Amino acid sequence: MAGKAPDRPVPTIPHLSAIAADYDLILCDVWGVLHDGTVGHRAAGEALIRFRGLEGSRARRVILVSNAPRPWPGVQTILDGYGVPREAYDAILTSGDLTRRLIAAHPAARVYHLGPDRDRPIFEGLDLTLVGEEAADLVVCTGLFDDDTETAEDYRDSLARLHARGVPMICANPDLVVERRKTLIPCAGLIAAAYAEIGGAVTYAGKPYAPVYAAALAMAADLDGGVAPDTARILAIGDAIRTDIAGAAGAGIPSLLVARGIHAEELGVSLDHQSLGDVAEWLARQPVHPDAVTERLVW
Repeated sequence: MAGKAPDRPVPTIPHLSAIAADYDLILCDVWGVLHDGTVGHRAAGEALIRFRGLEGSRARRVILVSNAPRPWPGVQTILDGYGVPREAYDAILTSGDLTRRLIAAHPAARVYHLGPDRDRPIFEGLDLTLVGEEAADLVVCTGLFDDDTETAEDYRDSLARLHARGVPMICANPDLVVERRKTLIPCAGLIAAAYAEIGGAVTYAGKPYAPVYAAALAMAADLDGGVAPDTARILAIGDAIRTDIAGAAGAGIPSLLVARGIHAEELGVSLDHQSLGDVAEWLARQPVHPDAVTERLVW
């Protein structure tokens, strides 16, 4: 229940190696953990490499699970550009991948793409026609047209018109915000929330919703002879309470919150406060709680 204090103190750990041996699979967030939208976090990539190198009864695996509204090869290209080594992970699963599956369930759909042109690869090769708002029978929201200047309020009239015609929405990125250049940037989740608030039908692709965890476990099973690890041996790592931590809790998976992400200011790890202090009071105000907190993902 929101505002309820954790049943036990949530430990703060200095590095992943303190708990790594307890897990066989890491489901790791990307934006906020491996990069901040402008630069890669080298130590985070190195930590995942070290985890994958641990000995055990089964291979240690890392699957990157991102709410990015584009297919996984596009995310891999971004990570390559940030210097995140491919040796840090076994596979990538994105909201874009799940969105494509959802769109495929609407063959020959007339799709209104609500989002920037850079997200158009999400539609490549699918049986659909991209149309304007007035002709659409399905809207796919990947973000704001201009996330530097717009807010969800700018879409009120458009969403009202879509709702009046009963057009369903697929939200290709459930995140409300992400961090870019130390600034929080609005995401598709804000538009979807505004649509749902006026009664619009929204299907979400990505964290914190159950299908993304089922898909990730299926990928893990494919990597290791058809058998995924027990959920107690899986660790979800992320920087967002609403998506990463809540989603893991819903799937029965332990989680590690990275403090230096979208909650950095709230947790006192801003530019003015470089070290992580007591997080108990902040956690007590949250609807869900991680199993541990760390400032950054490091080994």
